[in-house]
Amino acid sequence: MSTAASSPKILFLATEDWFFASHFLPMARAAREMGLEVVVVARVRASTAAIEATGARVVALEADRRSLDPRAIRHAVGTVADILTRERPHILHCIALRSILVGGAAARQVGLTSLVFALTGLGFLGAKTGSAGIAARLGVRIAIRRILETRRTRYLFENPDDPRLLGLGPAAPNVTIVGGAGIDPDMLAPTPLTGGSTLRLALVSRMLWSKGVDLAVKAVGKAREGGADVTLSLYGAPDPANPKAIPVADLEDWAKREGIEWRGPTRDIAAVWREHHVACLPSRGGEGLPRTLLEAAASGRAILTTDVPGCRSFVRDGIDGRVVAPDVASLTAAILDLSRDRATVERMGANARSRVLDGYTERDVMEDVKRLYAGLLADRH
Repeated sequence: MSTAASSPKILFLATEDWFFASHFLPMARAAREMGLEVVVVARVRASTAAIEATGARVVALEADRRSLDPRAIRHAVGTVADILTRERPHILHCIALRSILVGGAAARQVGLTSLVFALTGLGFLGAKTGSAGIAARLGVRIAIRRILETRRTRYLFENPDDPRLLGLGPAAPNVTIVGGAGIDPDMLAPTPLTGGSTLRLALVSRMLWSKGVDLAVKAVGKAREGGADVTLSLYGAPDPANPKAIPVADLEDWAKREGIEWRGPTRDIAAVWREHHVACLPSRGGEGLPRTLLEAAASGRAILTTDVPGCRSFVRDGIDGRVVAPDVASLTAAILDLSRDRATVERMGANARSRVLDGYTERDVMEDVKRLYAGLLADRH
């Protein structure tokens, strides 16, 4: 698919405009720095201005990311194929699993072969256990590698575990691993830990079962029963489009417990970490590299997380924080240890800040994707 436009064009396909705005603006800026025309296709809600500020153009795509109805998927594929035919991009960059499946199928229809498949974790599919989870992941692998992949398909991951889910090696020539969404270290500067004897934990994420919010609540309760002076603040809202959303009634019930507070969503992340000592994300899996961990680390805060892909590759156990099994007993033991040693909490926070500066900044991510795009553009002739 060639175009008469003077500048090569890249088209990003994402599920939601807010998701692109919160995680992928550095990639749009990187493409603009290369002189590419940038188009972002997503369901439009309230983040168009933030995307357009990068110099990108937004095209609305009304599709329900919850639906697995084959008719809905076929309709989405047809709609995206129409957009590709009209826009004629040189590169299609598909973000997250559903966009990869829909965008990859649409690209096959129109003959577009320069593709970037950005698997930003497997979400609830990655956290799914048992034979059903294994079968689902195998189906995804077959669909992507055997049906949708082209000679010029490149894969973008946020941790070294996820490539293996698709039968790829982390060092394969068609694989690029980036530092998550990247973070601007100047926007989240470290601040001294607040005083007082209470260890203040915060969990900042969408309120999903897969994020282990319930595990954190139970573990803090157990730690308090064991004599720890510790509190937990929950920041975030349920995601109604996600099947793993925690009902508001449960969140309100947890907030009635001693030491637990649900504060809802926030845009002032810097204020969260000024008030808290430790970031807690006891994920059950399905992560790429959680942005909330990057934000906490940039703010100089120790991290308590779990031994799952995306979390364990960023947080070094005993150095930047604690990495434990995703269960209440392991989390409780770690909370008890941290509550007794504020000096270690402070040291881990400083190490976490250094960790972010070593390959996880927005500029690091931008340079990685610029090399990826340049390779694809050079290979198209």
